[in-house]
Amino acid sequence: MFGSILVGTDGSETASTAVSHAIALAGALGAKLQIVSAYEPIAEHRLRSARVEVPKDLEWMINPHQDVLALLESAEQQARTEGVEQVETFARQGDAADAILDVAEEQRVELIIVGNKGMTGATRFLLGSVPNKVSHHAPCSVLIVRTT
Repeated sequence: MFGSILVGTDGSETASTAVSHAIALAGALGAKLQIVSAYEPIAEHRLRSARVEVPKDLEWMINPHQDVLALLESAEQQARTEGVEQVETFARQGDAADAILDVAEEQRVELIIVGNKGMTGATRFLLGSVPNKVSHHAPCSVLIVRTT
C-alpha cells in the first residue's frame, strides 16, 4: 500500500505523537520511514535570550542545527528500536511545512503523516498552519492524526 512514509517533528509532544503513529504504520507495512525537522539558524547570543521569551510549543523555531540533528537522531533510534529497518532523516532550514513538502516531493514519498495541532476552529483557515498547508499542497496522500 505505502512503501514510504514521511513525518515531520519539532520535538513537541504533539509531534512525538505523530512520529509514533508514523513508526507504527511504517513497521506494520514494512515501509521506509523518512523523518524531517526544520530549523531557523540564529546567532548563539540571540538564541539564549530568545529561548527565554518564546512559548514552549514554539521553541523548535529557534533551535540551532545541532539540536535538530539530535532530535532527528533520537526519532531515528526510536524507529529502529521499534523495528523499522529503513529510516532516513532530513534537517532543513526554513519553514516546517515547506520542509515537509520539499522532502516529500524530492523523495517521492507515498504518505505524509502530520498531527492535527493547529487545525481547530478559525486557525484551520490560516495558511501558516503546518498541517493545513501540508494537506493542501502535498504531492501524495496525507494522514492527519489526532495529537491533542
